[in-house]
Amino acid sequence: MKQGAIALIFVLCLGVAMQAYARPAKRFDESTKTCRVLDDGPLEWESSSWGQGGKMFKSLCQSCHHPGNDKGASFLWVESKTSKAWNRVFTQKYPQCAKDGSWQSMTMDQQLMVNDYLYRWAKNSADLNDNC
Repeated sequence: MKQGAIALIFVLCLGVAMQAYARPAKRFDESTKTCRVLDDGPLEWESSSWGQGGKMFKSLCQSCHHPGNDKGASFLWVESKTSKAWNRVFTQKYPQCAKDGSWQSMTMDQQLMVNDYLYRWAKNSADLNDNC
């Protein structure tokens, strides 16, 4: 019985440790032709650059892309797209908000941070999909 409890605790600790290991650790940014490191710093909303990207996504993007908005913008959340699809959005700037000038309120650094965040936490972010 004691060995079973120890084994269970070990498995739970291993699972928590695996979740803390951020994947993907980096992404290639087509617009700047640079490799962006995503695993430096604390996870999610902390002080890392892609954590700041999450806060910017919420304040800049979801100010329009929320459920029931009156702008006709589709609801977006981090898991709305795959990592590669988020990269396409930021590289090709194909959404209507890119065409109507809404993205001009974001600096290139802010766009990179938001893209880093979305790439890191996208629908398939558990995949080993580092691409640089």
